[in-house]
Amino acid sequence: MTGRAAPSFLLPGEVDDPTVPSGGNVYGRRVCRELPARAVPIEGSWPRPERTARAELACALRAEPDGAVVLLDGLVACGVPDIVVPQARRLRLVVLVHLPLGDETGLPAELAARLDAAERATLRAVPAVVATSRWAAGRLVEHHGLEAERVHTVEPGTDPAPLAHGTDGRSRLLCVAAVTPRKGLDLLAEALSGVADQRWTCACVGATRRDPGHTTRLRGLIERHGLGDRMTLAGPRAGAELAACYAAADLLVLPSRAETYGMVVTEALARGVPVLATAVDGVPQALGLTPDGDLPGMLVPPDDPAALGAALREWFARARLRHHLRVAARRRRGTLRGWEVTAQRLAGVLAGLRGEPGRAA
Repeated sequence: MTGRAAPSFLLPGEVDDPTVPSGGNVYGRRVCRELPARAVPIEGSWPRPERTARAELACALRAEPDGAVVLLDGLVACGVPDIVVPQARRLRLVVLVHLPLGDETGLPAELAARLDAAERATLRAVPAVVATSRWAAGRLVEHHGLEAERVHTVEPGTDPAPLAHGTDGRSRLLCVAAVTPRKGLDLLAEALSGVADQRWTCACVGATRRDPGHTTRLRGLIERHGLGDRMTLAGPRAGAELAACYAAADLLVLPSRAETYGMVVTEALARGVPVLATAVDGVPQALGLTPDGDLPGMLVPPDDPAALGAALREWFARARLRHHLRVAARRRRGTLRGWEVTAQRLAGVLAGLRGEPGRAA
């Protein structure tokens, strides 16, 4: 990108809000820093924006000069093809998809279908689409009928981090996830209720106000199982506070029902912390293998609290297994790529659009 104006990156307005952290927000901030790109936060209830948010997005796109390369977060772009598609006739638009809109867990069928159709119209109109995992790229190609050569996989990077000291190597569980149906913390509560005879605590770190109703139901479930003093909803953490949570962890648990990649998996591995996660979507890619082909954690079927509970019981019962997984996590740590690689790959996608007409022209 040397010698050229920095591209604009249109992002959800909450991208820097510490109370609603997400992998997508981290990705957006790091891309803007590493490319570099000009961040343009657009306030609104994305992907279903109110009138003022729609007007702000339309204004931001109109302000770009003809032929400009513009990167858009999928949350901002995919739900409003009536705004984005006409601009694809004069701009070179690239849409970054973190999770297909219709795949969000718990959506009413009619709303999911409406968002799905809007996303399809948007993605078919732009010359390039970026997905954050091989699974997501394949899903977009197959589901929306996109040409494979227009869909690029650009995985999130991982920052180097010191090895976690943990506690006793066994009993401190950590779940870093927003409290939403997709993240499956209700499944984790059910699984933990089945190992209540074991010694453990579980800190659940993540936003609690994305779905207040689900948060209320989860709190009730935790209390019904008598886990109130052991499974804690700690709220969002960032910076040094989040680093301290990882440093104290013996095992990361990610019980997601859907997960495009799972950046928290590589954040744990960067600290040598093994992972217990559901084998869903892009999570197996994030977990990866050691150079010797070992798995640095355990994978269980999604939406199956009994399988999750059985894996936890195995973790607690088998010291040799815990040692093996810790060694594997440390070996996988050495294979993780940094954000500079993410930026280089994304820059290559953007550079490839120079001189091309808009797809919708």
